[in-house]
Amino acid sequence: MKKVAIVQSNYIPWIGYFDLINSVDEFILLDSVQYTTRDWRNRNKIKTATGLSWLTIPVVYVERKQLIRDTQIATPSWSKQHFDTLRHVYARAEGWGKVDDFIGNIYHRAHALPYLSDINSLFTQQICQFLAIDTVIAADSSVIDAPELFGASERLLQLCLKREADVYVSGPAAQNYLDVALFNRHGIEVEWMCYGPYLPYKQLYGDFVQAVSVIDMLVSLGDGAKDYFHRCV
Repeated sequence: MKKVAIVQSNYIPWIGYFDLINSVDEFILLDSVQYTTRDWRNRNKIKTATGLSWLTIPVVYVERKQLIRDTQIATPSWSKQHFDTLRHVYARAEGWGKVDDFIGNIYHRAHALPYLSDINSLFTQQICQFLAIDTVIAADSSVIDAPELFGASERLLQLCLKREADVYVSGPAAQNYLDVALFNRHGIEVEWMCYGPYLPYKQLYGDFVQAVSVIDMLVSLGDGAKDYFHRCV
């Protein structure tokens, strides 16, 4: 039974994003859709001594119809600034010494990439490798032609059909719009992802907060992060 999930690419997303990837056989990055401002596409939260703080990639925003895959980076220096911030904030974390070179290498590679989608894909795939998640990851435009021409549910259906999915695993927020009956008519079952609750791990700066970038888990647990999802409740 093949399970597929389809989600927009996010910048250094939270642990639930990787939990979803880990729960399916194939994960499709849905970047042929409208880029949304003040969202997770180009930013995420980290913990600091003064509370939660955003790490935001500066992008060129031209028009409302702009697609995620067409969104370009505005300032190349962002990658060094972000890594320097992470190093300053998390240098005392127990796992930092285990992952600093790994994280630094991703930021070094990301510096040369002009498009947000490519940066998000790079981080997602590299972090999956670190976490020993072997799920196949693909861009929606590599699965079907012109995915942006389909309606919301039809686009997701076509991606699932192309990948011969038996089950489509969706985040719970999609219950507001997803045409489940459409999937069922084509022999595809819809499952709703249930995120967590995740087991607390030792974080810097106060009580455990799960809704932060996965980077927090990597620097806190180091190599132990690979087993984290298997200990979830």
